Amino acid sequence: MSQPDIHLYTAATMNGYKPVIFLEEAQVPYELTFVDFAKQEQKHPDYLKLNPNGKIPTIIDRAEDRAIFESGAILWHLAEKYGRFLADDPVARSETLQWLFFQVGHIGPMLGQAMYFQRIAAPNGHDEPFSIKRYVDESRRLLEVLDTRLADRPYLVGDYSIADMATYPWARAFVWANVSVDGLDNLQAWFDRIDARPMVQKALTIPKAQPAFWGQADVGDFLKENAARFAADVKRS
Repeated sequence: MSQPDIHLYTAATMNGYKPVIFLEEAQVPYELTFVDFAKQEQKHPDYLKLNPNGKIPTIIDRAEDRAIFESGAILWHLAEKYGRFLADDPVARSETLQWLFFQVGHIGPMLGQAMYFQRIAAPNGHDEPFSIKRYVDESRRLLEVLDTRLADRPYLVGDYSIADMATYPWARAFVWANVSVDGLDNLQAWFDRIDARPMVQKALTIPKAQPAFWGQADVGDFLKENAARFAADVKRS
């Protein structure tokens, strides 16, 4: 039996779910390798040959005999390769990439820092109220930008696209970031639309479900596990 073109290396994080959402939505066969952070597999020399930044996700496109890293670049590559979820119209295409980069440059980093300082740094003895407020407030502002954008459209750029796939795992994890979405009715309606997509919900269980991210499980026990998993990162910083 031949191998699928796409070999995905990923983990159960907001960035890690992005290519899984695409592959499941597009019904593209793929091989999956779970990258275990507890074992520092993302820093292994063999993995660093694929992704010199030592992060996830990464794909190998066997048909092109090359690796692609960075979640936004992976989504763009997959959209081009399979002709899905990225418009041919130049204006819509440009807008989709703008909102993809908005997620990569703003939504992910800001919510990520809000999560880090509250869910990893603080439980490991580095409680930084100023930093927490800074990132929580900026995350809320960015979610308000999304809410405004969604006032007159069902998805970020007309049809469901890679911009939605990239943004959803991060924005939907507002609970984990302790960011309020009160009053953001358009954003919450967008959550509902994407929540209702069966392949998205399947993707959020691959390679491992983390229901605490989405406010669907008790945070307490998971908080201890998550903080312990990344304790070494706090000690290095």
